[in-house]
Amino acid sequence: MPVSSTSPGTVPASIRIVLATHNQHKVDEFQKILGARLPELEIVKYTGPEPVEDGVTFAENALIKARAAAEFTGLPAMADDSGICVDVLNGAPGIFSARWAGHGKGDVANRDLLLDQVADIHDEHRGAAFACHIAVVVPGVFEDVAAGLWRGTLARSASGTNGFGYDPIFVPNGHDVSAAELEPEQKNAISHRALAFENVIPLLRMNVIPN
Repeated sequence: MPVSSTSPGTVPASIRIVLATHNQHKVDEFQKILGARLPELEIVKYTGPEPVEDGVTFAENALIKARAAAEFTGLPAMADDSGICVDVLNGAPGIFSARWAGHGKGDVANRDLLLDQVADIHDEHRGAAFACHIAVVVPGVFEDVAAGLWRGTLARSASGTNGFGYDPIFVPNGHDVSAAELEPEQKNAISHRALAFENVIPLLRMNVIPN
């Protein structure tokens, strides 16, 4: 089945792994981060149909996407699923983070609704975390999920322009500014996705890259 390369004219790496996304920017991000540590890998974009994400956890949805990409292409596959989890809401929005205010409402509506829901909560109880789960599937051989959790608190209002989603209302532990006020390089070094990448690298080394 067809896959598309990370960029025209590049020399393919020795091992190709499909990322279950139609977003080339995400492919480039994965290639930049993983390629620096695992130069054998070439991350390629998924061109097949999107599966129904009917899992009830980040891990389940990541596996659904990775399995679909692996089945369609016959290649090893990865997929990620992420969102924000608020302590006082028992982990919500969680897997519904992208559509918390309703399908198609967008980032601002999602943030505004979440802030309204916790408006009366005192600062000491506004704990939250960004979660990222990355699934790895080798067809007929192996599947597992690596996770990263970035702890912090919810701000009272949005601030910053460097991020997206819930970044403007999330203040990481150890910082007094929102994730959207951090420099991109700083955020990318400490975020939930960065932590998940650290945990997925051993899975790739053991199960995708030949010894």
